[in-house]
Amino acid sequence: MGKLTTHILDTTLGTPAEMVNINLYRRVGSNSEHIMSTQTNKDGRCDEPLLSEDNFQEGCYEIEFSIDSYYEAKRINCPFLKDVVIRFYISNKDENYHVPLLISPFSYSTYRGS
Repeated sequence: MGKLTTHILDTTLGTPAEMVNINLYRRVGSNSEHIMSTQTNKDGRCDEPLLSEDNFQEGCYEIEFSIDSYYEAKRINCPFLKDVVIRFYISNKDENYHVPLLISPFSYSTYRGS
């Protein structure tokens, strides 16, 4: 059985993004069902997978990254992006899904890692 993980890199500073609040939602129709909340560690990663074992199911999900408080703590003005929401689909529960986020105050990028 697979798992869902993430990490955040700050491309402005060239460092992992530490202490970013993350919320995970499962999309059911047009509704978002909150699954869990966590925070990144000093490596910009979560201490545990966002989903694993029986909780890891096929379907539509959203990861919400609250980057405004991260940049505020760094004393970097971030007037454009307050949070980043990535909607994606898990289509095979036997594979690992890694959804990294590369951020700056004015842009972000993501991809499916392994």
